[in-house]
Amino acid sequence: MPEPDFDERSVAATGAGGVNQGAIAPTGTGGAMDLALSEGATLEKTPGGPEGTGPAGKPRSLWGDAWRDLRRNPVFIISGLIILFLIFISLWPSVIASGNPLKCDLAKAQLGSRPGHPFGYDGQGCDVYTRTVYGARTSVTVGVCTTLGVALFGSTLGGLAGFFGGGWDALLSRITDIFFGIPVVLGGLVFLSVVTSTTVWPVIGFMILLGWPQIARIARGSVITAKQNDYVQAARALGASNSRMLLRHIAPNAVAPVIVVATIALGTYISLEATLSYLGVGLKPPSVSWGIDISAASQYIRNAPHMLLWPAGALAVTVLAFIMLGDAVRDALDPKLR
Repeated sequence: MPEPDFDERSVAATGAGGVNQGAIAPTGTGGAMDLALSEGATLEKTPGGPEGTGPAGKPRSLWGDAWRDLRRNPVFIISGLIILFLIFISLWPSVIASGNPLKCDLAKAQLGSRPGHPFGYDGQGCDVYTRTVYGARTSVTVGVCTTLGVALFGSTLGGLAGFFGGGWDALLSRITDIFFGIPVVLGGLVFLSVVTSTTVWPVIGFMILLGWPQIARIARGSVITAKQNDYVQAARALGASNSRMLLRHIAPNAVAPVIVVATIALGTYISLEATLSYLGVGLKPPSVSWGIDISAASQYIRNAPHMLLWPAGALAVTVLAFIMLGDAVRDALDPKLR
């Protein structure tokens, strides 16, 4: 009987699925086609695609990778829960503290813990627990507003200086050098001592005035690095305008360092507000602030240490939570730390 020709042998070796079974079987000779077919079948069965891609096989972005790392970081989870709790009591303090922080009874001055008043009373007979809860609103408001103002103002000036360069860049550099030479606490003593307002806005304005140079330098360096990338040069060669290059190509890739520094600085601004209030030039009574309570309790630390420990502990936990959050965000957004 004559042997089947090549076509008949190929059909016989082809399985029911229409794929040549001999082609995907190990040959022992290192056939490149065998490896390619097997890898292709594996990729088709893998829902998430190869490493570095998302569920649909699309490349993951920096922000997607950062969010994935943050969700797995216990430091981020713990600090995030603390900050969410602080935000909650800042918006609705009466939920967990039904008293009035300004209602005082001198007959109960310096008394310790009592039923319904777990933190005791301060030197004026005010409930320490209620004042500690309401003090979170002031600290969070000052920290968030100052951070937003510093980030917007500083990143705008620094980004424009880094993008255009030239005389504008040199002028901004000299201005930032002048502001860096002003001591923050001494500047607060001079600037805020003439302010009679009892609201938080003079303190916020002062901290924005002295805080923007740091963000401006970070944004300037980040923009200078980003504008040298190939995709920016390609956009420039294709005729993209300056505003389009800044908003579409440079800003999204240069904002990560600004976010990291601003998040860490938020805790610093909260502690700075408490320091200025402690020195008597920040917030003033009848405002409720941890710095004011710490200042009032410092002279009673021997006889009634609870007056100092609770507001100081709340301040320390708040600052630590924001610093931990900033460290976690830095680890997630910095590719060198991966």
